[in-house]
Amino acid sequence: MSSPQKPPSRSTSRDLERYAGLFASRTRMMTSSAMRDLMAITARPEVISLAGGLPDTSTFPPETFAAVTAKIAEESCAKALQYGPTDGLDETKGCIAEVMAAEGMHAHHEDIVVTTGGQQVIDLVTKTLIDPGDVIIAEGPTYPGAVPVFNAYQADVVQVDMDSDGMRVDLLEETLDRLGREGRRPKFIYTVPSFQNPAGVTMSLPRRRRLVEVANQRELLVLEDNPYGLLRYEGEPLPPLFSLDGGVFVMYLGTFSKILSPGIRLGWVVAPPPVLEKINLGKQEADLCTSTLSQLMVQAYFKQGDWRDYVGSLSEIYRSRRDAMLAALADHFPREAEWTRPAGGLFIWATLPSYIDTTDLLARALRDNVAFVPGAAAFLDGRGHSSMRLNFSGCDEARLREGIRRIGEVIKEQVALYGTLTGELGTVKTEEVPDTEGEGGRLVELPRRPARGRRAGGA
Repeated sequence: MSSPQKPPSRSTSRDLERYAGLFASRTRMMTSSAMRDLMAITARPEVISLAGGLPDTSTFPPETFAAVTAKIAEESCAKALQYGPTDGLDETKGCIAEVMAAEGMHAHHEDIVVTTGGQQVIDLVTKTLIDPGDVIIAEGPTYPGAVPVFNAYQADVVQVDMDSDGMRVDLLEETLDRLGREGRRPKFIYTVPSFQNPAGVTMSLPRRRRLVEVANQRELLVLEDNPYGLLRYEGEPLPPLFSLDGGVFVMYLGTFSKILSPGIRLGWVVAPPPVLEKINLGKQEADLCTSTLSQLMVQAYFKQGDWRDYVGSLSEIYRSRRDAMLAALADHFPREAEWTRPAGGLFIWATLPSYIDTTDLLARALRDNVAFVPGAAAFLDGRGHSSMRLNFSGCDEARLREGIRRIGEVIKEQVALYGTLTGELGTVKTEEVPDTEGEGGRLVELPRRPARGRRAGGA
């Protein structure tokens, strides 16, 4: 009897050369997600992760999960294990319409495509609309998970600055005028208007209205990414862009990841019919259909009880955690640091003195078993190197405070080192920004540094 063959060794540089000629040219533009890179490290129990956008799934009642799965097993087992329509089950679309109605939106079932999480929406929209070199306008900073998608489809991403009231729509209009003079028309504008990821700020109502006006006047598509709209901790709700536009130029991205569970991987997109038809074709090519089991889980859960009660309980928990992180930042970060005060969502954006690079800072912080997302991951034009995204939903208050304390200690080391090297006290004078409060909290002006790599224009 022959012995089993030895498994092949991991790839060597020679192997990479052997396969290099087979790769599509777009793979050269593919970049890794900053959050995904950290997942293996932050999964270790000793690491306090303030990096991922993780909802606290331990808050979901196990007895409810058991009841939901038992109901599916008893009543719909065969259906749960079968393929479904590409655009999703009609009953699931009814649940989606109910969630959207909670924020004042009305969506017809035929205008909804159910997707494998919200991330797939970003991919499908970009695949549908973008040829290499086409322009996408995004906020600066933007959702770090969108950056690899835009890179993979070889988009030219132009980032527009933000302040405490969200995207500067006046700067957006200036950018559109400039692009028009250059003969370039953006394919779509990508925005997270409510409790923005990563900045935590919320676009004001006047800017929302003006953005919708601009989109209609110039016939530009807008992709509104709204995972956090129902997770509000203070202030009055603002109408989503979709409700102001009526679905003429605004495409809407929703997800159950933050209000139910990311593990079920269920999101959706609402878009104008001609666009939705192409998105549906792209989804057929990608995965045939979204998990039928996941869709039935949502349906059974909605029948089991009032989903709004669970979202309300999450909001109470996350409000306390936000407050704990804000207090810890005040206690442990240097006086030169600035940070936002979000009225909802999952994130705080902190900006440190310009001589501190948060990518380098992360490497040092990981030695103390604490993690965050460096700000550079939210830009495509070389900025953000002194900023960081901090998540407050995934840890309890004690771990949040300890995590911020550890980061604060590492920052103190960097400040002291700077003082030793320069003979200064570690204080850097930065451009002053008015201390104004917007509906979504305060956002300091992002530090400007020379662009690294490909120019993305704009901001």
